[in-house]
Amino acid sequence: MKSPAFITPNTLTVTRILLIPIGVFTIFYDGGENSKFQIIAWCIYFLLGLTDIADGKWARQSNRITALGTFLDPVADKALIGSAMISLSILGRFPWWITFVILFREIGITIFRLLVIKDGVIPASKGGKLKTGFQGFGVGFFMLPLPSSLDWFKYSFIGVAVILTITTGFDYLRTWYQKR
Repeated sequence: MKSPAFITPNTLTVTRILLIPIGVFTIFYDGGENSKFQIIAWCIYFLLGLTDIADGKWARQSNRITALGTFLDPVADKALIGSAMISLSILGRFPWWITFVILFREIGITIFRLLVIKDGVIPASKGGKLKTGFQGFGVGFFMLPLPSSLDWFKYSFIGVAVILTITTGFDYLRTWYQKR
């Protein structure tokens, strides 16, 4: 079945951004202590994360890759992960320093991409996509009501995400510099 012309991969990306407040609401529901809503919040963020895969695949398969989508998709990813990290940090369930490191890189690279857009949009690399996956799952583990015996796993996973976040940030700068 063919989708209506007004429904595009970019529509899916914008929808992802518009649904983020529902995820934030569920994180904070009942002071963030309701385990049922912690699981619901994780499910919402997981489904929104899946739309990131869906819109990209759809855009490539239907030859609907646009400059707007190439730029907007990573912005949606940053809004999604940023809203979760900030919410969990406010609740004391996620380290603020990790939130700052990841958001500093994400916002910095977004501003950088805007400043150098005249040189062409820098698309997400395979490392950037891997970074996004590690960030999503890593933050998701802090969202779930997991036993403290799994703290080593949560922190190890998010540690890999932090390393990927930093290294892919430098990779964007290197790629741009080499293209100049």
